[in-house]
Amino acid sequence: MIKRKNWTKKMLAVAACAGLLMTNPAFTEAATAAERSAYQAVFDADYYRSAYPDVAAAFGNNKAALFNHFVNYGLREGRSCSADFNPQAYRAKYADLQQAFGDDMAAYCRHYVTCGKAEGRDGGGTGSASTATVTDAATTDTATVQGNVIGTCTTEYDATVPRAVNVELAAARINGVVVQPGKSFSFSSTILPRTSANGYVVAPIYISGTVGTGTGGGVCQVSSTLYAAMLHAGLPATERYPHSLPVIYLPAGYDAAIAGTSKDLKFTNTFSQPLLIQASASGGVLTVTLSLQ
Repeated sequence: MIKRKNWTKKMLAVAACAGLLMTNPAFTEAATAAERSAYQAVFDADYYRSAYPDVAAAFGNNKAALFNHFVNYGLREGRSCSADFNPQAYRAKYADLQQAFGDDMAAYCRHYVTCGKAEGRDGGGTGSASTATVTDAATTDTATVQGNVIGTCTTEYDATVPRAVNVELAAARINGVVVQPGKSFSFSSTILPRTSANGYVVAPIYISGTVGTGTGGGVCQVSSTLYAAMLHAGLPATERYPHSLPVIYLPAGYDAAIAGTSKDLKFTNTFSQPLLIQASASGGVLTVTLSLQ
């Protein structure tokens, strides 16, 4: 297990990867009736259920519960609310809207409905839910950060324990991946099955709310650090699962659990440029950076 570091130092790392999301009123207070109305205008329950298997497993076809999940969690997690629209991605794409609306996520929804769509603006949606899990990524060698950085996150791990082998191996396997516009990325597929044949070792893992051991324990810190960088970049996940217990390297809501073939972290590149993932893990410091090429 990772030893808890000084809290001040930990929060500096969080600030680097999450920006002001932690203090965004839209994510820390209950939505008002007006905000819920704005979210409802862009929300497609059938899409949301089909696009996110974790949500569908929890709420089925309960449209009220699906909507509440989006308002209370999905919006913060960067999920799309319809095939055409993702509030976080819409915000990230347009500097003029950021100047006008700041952190008011409901305002972005209202703008898209009232004029943004008519103006031909890209709503940042992922398209049909059936295409949200297709993986199509290419790799490129790179030693330094390249392009326009849109999100980054740094977390810490104990480099002296076996778990570090898995953290560093998973980081190496996502480093240099380029996801083309409109194409999707699967973390689990990219890092390969967590077996000894693929270089992974036995380390602590979470199993249904308890701590156990398993081959590949620790790869979730890499997926979580990537997910936190995605949140900072306004890049929505098409599949993401929280851990069954709190993690110590990131705040609640910023983690992304990986388990066999049942839990994965996936996203579609909603930008018009290729997206480069760079990751490094050495000496107890893990950094994941996203940049547009």
